[in-house]
Amino acid sequence: MPIALEFNRIKHQFAIFYGALIFGLFPSYHVGAQTTNLLSFTESKDSTAAAKKRDKKVVLFSDEAILEFKLTANFRELKKDRDEDRAYHPAIVSVLDSAGTGVAMDLKVKVRGNNRRNPAVCDFPPILLNFSARGTRNTVFRGVDKLKLVTHCRSDLYVIREYLIYKLYNILTNHSYQARLCRVTYEDTSTKKVVETKYAFLIEDDEAMAKRNSGNIVHKERLLRMDQTNPQAMALVCFFQYMIGNTDWSVPYRHNIRIVSQQALDPGIPVAYDFDYAGLVSAPYAKPPAELGITSVRQRLFRGYQFEDEIYTEVIKTFNTHKKELYKVYTSCPLLDKTYLKQTLSYLDAFYKTINTPKEFERNIVKVGQQNQKSMVVIKGLK
Repeated sequence: MPIALEFNRIKHQFAIFYGALIFGLFPSYHVGAQTTNLLSFTESKDSTAAAKKRDKKVVLFSDEAILEFKLTANFRELKKDRDEDRAYHPAIVSVLDSAGTGVAMDLKVKVRGNNRRNPAVCDFPPILLNFSARGTRNTVFRGVDKLKLVTHCRSDLYVIREYLIYKLYNILTNHSYQARLCRVTYEDTSTKKVVETKYAFLIEDDEAMAKRNSGNIVHKERLLRMDQTNPQAMALVCFFQYMIGNTDWSVPYRHNIRIVSQQALDPGIPVAYDFDYAGLVSAPYAKPPAELGITSVRQRLFRGYQFEDEIYTEVIKTFNTHKKELYKVYTSCPLLDKTYLKQTLSYLDAFYKTINTPKEFERNIVKVGQQNQKSMVVIKGLK
């Protein structure tokens, strides 16, 4: 079945799942299905000091409901501004406040990303949202400074698939980025028309993630190898990337990896992000680098080094303990078609077979890690 027809069927099922379609957060546009308690927050009669503290508390990621909002900007100009020296552009976010009233907030936006910034890859690039703290009070964006918006690329399907990977990661560790699935209506000020309404998801800012984990981001200037990070945390990242079929990351070059340091002398904790090149996403533009010797992102390749036996045991236990929760991320999502769901569960089955079968584990994990430790492959373009 063509992707467009299949996705329309999925959207229809999703609307039924949540009740009914809601026509418009605002009279000027129509958005898709939303739950009735999407942005319902209780107003408390507290002191000024308590109110200020409340306004700094981030609530965006505490709700699993799909967030709907409108983003208005000159998208014609924004989409042209993709170079290294790209600038911020004025924009407006329209959303419901805590009283259920429509609120429009001024903010700045600019194109972000690496590969997806390339117009040959994505016509509609990912965007960085930069909020004013004063303007977000009493809204779902309160306490937020900057947010990454992962937009549609080729199809909404790949947005949803990547979003679910973040949810997998959240189950395994708090040292992961929080994400919120959204339904965004884009309105172009250059044409005064709605461009489109698409799925997207928001990711918390680097500094916010580090602060939530009582740490700070280690700057890229501080060179680190994998074996200079926290070994338990590093092993979990390596196994997670192997599970989802992602080889598009590097600790030394901080490629799709951030390092969080909780104390100056402690080994840093690696935190992964950007999973569009994962086998679980299977984006049409995703191709593994030739240096790795694999021909498809669906082919798993362990990119870690050799760990101590007790660490292997610990990380395998972590994945086995959370197996049901990880599978439930997919089996409970109404946005996935049956074919993809079946393929994904089978893909996860293969991972669990590998880590729980001694011979397969030795061949695909331990020996590959030993070889990586002797001579790690350097990917062209990361230097």
